[in-house]
Amino acid sequence: MEGSSSRRASLIRELQDAKQSSGKSYNQIAEETGLTNVYVAQLLRRQAHLKADTVPKLRAALPHLTHEHIQEMMRPPMRCYDPCLIQEPTIYRLNEAVMHFGESIKEIINEDFGDGIMSAIDFYCSVDKVKGVDGKDRVVITFDGKYLPYTEQKVEHMASRQPPQGS
Repeated sequence: MEGSSSRRASLIRELQDAKQSSGKSYNQIAEETGLTNVYVAQLLRRQAHLKADTVPKLRAALPHLTHEHIQEMMRPPMRCYDPCLIQEPTIYRLNEAVMHFGESIKEIINEDFGDGIMSAIDFYCSVDKVKGVDGKDRVVITFDGKYLPYTEQKVEHMASRQPPQGS
C-alpha cells in the first residue's frame, strides 16, 4: 500500500504542476471545461473520475497533462482523505460549520422533503466569491445534492428474498 500511496501522491503533484504551468485558476479551467470549480479541483486531486467526453476540453485547458495523466484520471479514483486534514484551518472551520449548523439543516431537510438525506454522490459543489452588504469579500459554498428519501424496509421489496425467476 505504501508504494501505491506514494505513486498517488506523486501523480497528484504532477497534476497540480500541470495546473500551475497553465497559469490558470480553478475557475478558469472550470469555465473552459464546463465543470464546476470544485470538480476540477477534485479531478486534479484524483478524487473524481474524468469522463471521456471531457478529455478534449481538459487537454485544451491544461496542455501539460500527459497521455498517462489522462489515462490515470479516467480510472475510477480511490476517494479518500488524510485524517490529518482536519488540522488544516479551512477544513477545520468547514467541519465546525457543518457540526454547528448540521442539526438545523437536517431538520429543515426533513421538514421540507421528509425523512431522507442529501446525496453526496449525485452532488454538485462550487465555491464563489461575492461582496457582502458591507463591501467585504464573502465565501459562498454551494452544496447541490439530490434528495434521497429513506425507504421503509419491507421484506417483499428485497430482491434477495424474491423467488428465483422461472420457478
